[in-house]
Parts: sequence; structure tokens; C-alpha cells
Amino acid sequence: MEVKIGVQHAPREIVLESGLSAEELESIVADALSGKTQLLSLTDVKGRKVLVPADRLSYVDLGEPSIRKVGFGATL
Repeated sequence: MEVKIGVQHAPREIVLESGLSAEELESIVADALSGKTQLLSLTDVKGRKVLVPADRLSYVDLGEPSIRKVGFGATL
């Protein structure tokens, strides 16, 4: 699942691909926003760990990755 994280005072968003389900990701984000944890901690499919202070979160966008088509039949 694709995750986009907006951070306050940062010009770009953080984009990562997670192996977790939408429900698991939503629970992790909710814990960070409610104050149960100080950091939003996520690990992508390549093993890279992303830590964002919970008080600096602007938004978290959870969505499916777009499927890339290859070949001559790829035109829409």
C-alpha cells in the first residue's frame, strides 16, 4: 500500500510503499495522533524505516499503488 506523509515546514511529502494493510496503517497513525506514541514509525517494503514526530504531521494519505502498464496496449 502506498503511503504519503505530509510534514509541517517540509517542502516535499514522504512517499513509501508499505506491506501493511490499510487497517494496520490507520491504527499506527491514530496512535501517533492521539498521543499514545511520540513518533510515527513506518517501515517500507525494502526495509527502510521512516520516523516522523507526531506533532509535525500535516497529513497521511493511504492508497493503493497505481498499476503501471507496459507495451503498446498501455494507452488509455
